[in-house]
Amino acid sequence: MDADVPGTVLKRERTRDAVLELIESRSPGDAIPSERALCALLGVSRPTVRAAVDELVAAGLLVREHGRGMFVAPAKITQELVAGDRALSVPQAAGAWSSRLLEFTTLQAGARVGRKLRMSPAAEIVYVARLRLVDGAPMAIEHLHIRAELVPGLSAQELESGDLYEHLRATHGVHVREAVQAIEPTVVTRAEAGLLDVPELSPALLFERLTSDTTGRPVEYVHSLYRGDRYRIVSRLALGPAAEVAPDLEGHHPGIPPGDFAHGDAITSSTRGDIQAGG
Repeated sequence: MDADVPGTVLKRERTRDAVLELIESRSPGDAIPSERALCALLGVSRPTVRAAVDELVAAGLLVREHGRGMFVAPAKITQELVAGDRALSVPQAAGAWSSRLLEFTTLQAGARVGRKLRMSPAAEIVYVARLRLVDGAPMAIEHLHIRAELVPGLSAQELESGDLYEHLRATHGVHVREAVQAIEPTVVTRAEAGLLDVPELSPALLFERLTSDTTGRPVEYVHSLYRGDRYRIVSRLALGPAAEVAPDLEGHHPGIPPGDFAHGDAITSSTRGDIQAGG
């Protein structure tokens, strides 16, 4: 077996790169050669090919279908992060985003959410859970915790359309200003896997965000779980001064539904190891 052969790591890396090149030359849903055919094509053993394929399946680039073969996975939803020293431009993410409401209720904040929102644990919040879909496929589960006094009359229709921040500004005069957000890897539970249509313990990205208004008052605390096989983050690093660019006011920011922050409020974003409540 290859494990006994010098240069095994390099051989597997080259095999992976060769299979990746095949994937990149095809479109989502296209078949790629079988493991047996790849062995003959690349001149390597079955275990080497299988290790490379397993890695690409785990990375969400290949899909195995029992009895049918291997296929190029659907394209990942790519989201670009922008520098935190200027107003957030809300970069565009691919696909048509929609929501399905899972839960909508009013309850006491409790100790943890109360600390984040700087309110009494006995004070009321609106709790919302919704499934986010891209082109009809499940992409993320969002859990929103909003100060109840800010959103009297908030409807399920507003949440499904993604117009929460527009509602806050237009109806209540609440202008969101800053979002402090943390991102970390995690895995999905059995219940989450069922909603996202992935296997239990599949990789995912956990977003936590605390949003404040222009007075520094916390408005909402959100934690969201995004599929690791279909969603990726790309960072643009500014290494020198650049000309002023007009902000793009359309699109989807990681963890922030399309439509939110898209109506003129200035937002700044910073990624940290943990999310902190103000004060």
